[in-house]
Amino acid sequence: MFKLMKIAVLSDIHGNMEAFREVVKYLEKEQIKKVLILGDIIDYGPHSNEVITCLMDLPWEIIGNIRGNHEEAVIEQKYDMFSSERGKRCAENTRKLLNAQSWHYLNTIMDSTALTEVVIEGKKCLAVHGSLKDHLWTAIRPGQDLREYKKYDYVFSGHSHLPHIFGEYYYVDNIEYRNKKRTMFINPGSVGQPRNHNPRAQFVLWDTETDEFKMCAVDYDIEREQKAFSDKIDSFYKKRLLTGV
Repeated sequence: MFKLMKIAVLSDIHGNMEAFREVVKYLEKEQIKKVLILGDIIDYGPHSNEVITCLMDLPWEIIGNIRGNHEEAVIEQKYDMFSSERGKRCAENTRKLLNAQSWHYLNTIMDSTALTEVVIEGKKCLAVHGSLKDHLWTAIRPGQDLREYKKYDYVFSGHSHLPHIFGEYYYVDNIEYRNKKRTMFINPGSVGQPRNHNPRAQFVLWDTETDEFKMCAVDYDIEREQKAFSDKIDSFYKKRLLTGV
C-alpha cells in the first residue's frame, strides 16, 4: 500500500537517452519520486546501456519495473515474433552491445515477467507490458472486449506506443455505485519512440489524491539522438523519431 502521491508512468524508452534525459529533468522539477516502468527500456535506439545506467543512478522508488517484449527477445534470443527483418537484426545488434552492468540490471533488477499486480491507495492495479491476452506482444486498445480486466481498478499497459486514458464500466451488485464497477485503462505512450504523430517524449503523471491523469509530452534533441545511430541499424528507426510514427 502506498501513501497519497504523484506517480510517473513510463513505457517504451527504447534506448533513447536524449528523450529519457528530458523526462528525468521534468520529473525532478516536479519532484516526482515514484515511478512505474512498463518495459522496453532497451533496443531500437542507440543508448540502451546509457538508459540503464541512468535508471540505476536515479533516486527513484520504482514501484514496478516489468519486462517488455524487447527485453524478452534480447535476453532469451527469441526474435521470431518481430514483424520485420530489420527488427530482428536490431535486437540482435542490441544484444551484442549490452555491457555487464546492463546484463546485471536486466537479469536481476528488472522483473523477470511482463506483468505485476500492486495495491495503491487500496486500489488493485495491474501493470502489463502488453495485455492479459499476451503479456508481451499484444497491446490493449480502446474498443476491445475488456471484460477480463473487471477485477482491477487500474490497468497500466504499454507496447503500442499509442497513449490512451479511458474507463470501462461493468455491472456489479452494488447499489451505492449504481451497480457499476469502474476500471481505468492507462497507456502512457512511448518515451523514446512515439507513434501517435507527436515526436515528443511521452509519459503520464497520476495524482492518486485527485485521481487525475496528466498526459505529458516533452521536447528533446532529436537530431542529437539521431547522430548516435550506428550504420548497422536500419535508418528507419532513426528517421521515424522526427515525425513520431
